[in-house]
Amino acid sequence: MQQVILGLLILHGPLSLYAVQRQFQQGVSLFYSASFGSIQRALKQLAEQGLATVADVAADARGSKPYTVTDAGRRAWREWMLSPVTGGDVETTALARTFFVGLLEERTERRQVVAAIRARVASDLAELEAVARGVDAAEIPAEFADVFAFQRATLDYGIRSNLLALTWCDELAASLRA
Repeated sequence: MQQVILGLLILHGPLSLYAVQRQFQQGVSLFYSASFGSIQRALKQLAEQGLATVADVAADARGSKPYTVTDAGRRAWREWMLSPVTGGDVETTALARTFFVGLLEERTERRQVVAAIRARVASDLAELEAVARGVDAAEIPAEFADVFAFQRATLDYGIRSNLLALTWCDELAASLRA
């Protein structure tokens, strides 16, 4: 979440807690949901880590002050954007990076982000296909045939989802070459 908030601060300039929450509601929530409290905690952590600062001005009517990304915050955000895609929620990470990739000025860096997303999707797809080969080669006792059919359907969904994501990555990469 911190990287998403840093991206919002880079994109929109100084934002109060309420403005960050509004940005989540107006677009980020399409791929990343966050409660008011989690946004508040993340902003506080960003300030404690020196990745954002809180303006030393009088608070607005709600008692909120604007946060601004620091140079260290910009560097941390850029490093995250250009790093390999890790963790369990690949779709959320991929969409978050894609949402902000236009903030990177160099096309080579934009292509690097898309390539990192594609590499992770391709890796996940290869793992699922290997599981499918193993499962399909196994002999399923007749009493478990119905259960297996739906479990295999779940695996098939994962494979198809990753195939779609791979196609999407390839289309995104092609648009960056144009």
